[in-house]
Amino acid sequence: MSPRSSRPARLPRRQALRLLAAPFALALAAGACARPPASGRGKVLNVWTLDLAPRFNAYMGRVIAAWERAHPGVTVRWTDVPWGSVERKLLASVFARTAPDLVNLNPNFAANLASKGGLRDLTPLLPADAAERYLAGIWTSGQQGGEQFGIPWYLTARVTIANRRLLQKAGLAAPPRRWEEVPAYAEAVRRRTGRYALFVTVVPDDSGELMEALVQMGVRLLDDRQRAAFNSPAGRRAFAFWSDLYRRGLLPREVVSQGYRRAIELYQAGDLAQVASGPDFLRNLQTNAPGIAATSAPFPPLIGASGEANVAVMNLVVPRQSAMAPEALSFALFLSDAANQLAFAEEARVLPSSRGALASLEGRLRAAVPADGQERLVHSARLLSIETLAAARVLVPATPGVKRLQAILYTQLQRAMLGQLDSDAALAEAERQWNSYAEARWP
Repeated sequence: MSPRSSRPARLPRRQALRLLAAPFALALAAGACARPPASGRGKVLNVWTLDLAPRFNAYMGRVIAAWERAHPGVTVRWTDVPWGSVERKLLASVFARTAPDLVNLNPNFAANLASKGGLRDLTPLLPADAAERYLAGIWTSGQQGGEQFGIPWYLTARVTIANRRLLQKAGLAAPPRRWEEVPAYAEAVRRRTGRYALFVTVVPDDSGELMEALVQMGVRLLDDRQRAAFNSPAGRRAFAFWSDLYRRGLLPREVVSQGYRRAIELYQAGDLAQVASGPDFLRNLQTNAPGIAATSAPFPPLIGASGEANVAVMNLVVPRQSAMAPEALSFALFLSDAANQLAFAEEARVLPSSRGALASLEGRLRAAVPADGQERLVHSARLLSIETLAAARVLVPATPGVKRLQAILYTQLQRAMLGQLDSDAALAEAERQWNSYAEARWP
């Protein structure tokens, strides 16, 4: 299983876009992508998922068997693909005209495929009540240009895991709730403990946490024409915020050179007051750093003035190449219905996108509090992550080119942090670079 939906895939983005833009689009335009249904003893529905095998073999086997019983004559062929190779394998299958009928993707790569005409618009095939079955802010994350290209599946929502011992040394009862409180908090932690308060990476191809923070700070990233909207008063305040924190020594020096994994290392070593992560991080912490786990506790995530938190989504999409779109959609809706999502969420310790499954999961968690102290801590973090969904959405929409946007913004923010440019000049340069790219891609 891969809860890392907000993390970048491994294929270099320029290479991926070149691959998508030319032969993929040409194949679609020529109509050469239509793969005939399997002949012989019945149809075969090819389904790809990410990082589920072998842990969830039994679960997927049960779901597949139940769906096949309701659809005689159709056999599901399930293939599980490693997270780091899905883009390469999917592109290769497209060019070979053997693409799966249904594939589990993160929204960023799915949006790029959709923008090239590579995914089926599911709108004409959807039941009238389909959108009502899912959380509203999650359902819309699978839309682009008025088309529904994705069915939401499972979710992850970060909470703040904080070291209470460091908080107490800093004279604090809890970590901050809003970004505007962070500078004073970071200064108190640094001055009174010698440690750092938080680690938010500015490495271009790593976590999107800082992009999400910009949105929470009121920055509009792009306008309706895909041109830069971030060189605004809010954008200038946000760039100054981060560059000032770094120049004052209130962020670890490695934020410009190392990714999110470094934040985990620092927290486990007791050198970081807080880290943003999923609830299961506490379970890993209990194994890898039991002393730090003993003094850790979950808190609500950082938010901005709007009060919104971020949620990461994994979705299910139908490549345009598929000749079995109705069956693929049927299986996607079945895999992500309330009963199946609830079973998966309990087994995988993720969150469901189904309204019914989420309500059932919350009810079960509130009714059964573990007696074991360590399990109770993870349990409380899971409940907290569910509570964040009430005011959560995908803060950085899965628009084409979003990874290029992240790379441009992070690179220029690095320059401001390192004193190579002042923050306003760095933001202006990011605007120039993005608009140059956008004008070529969206004339």
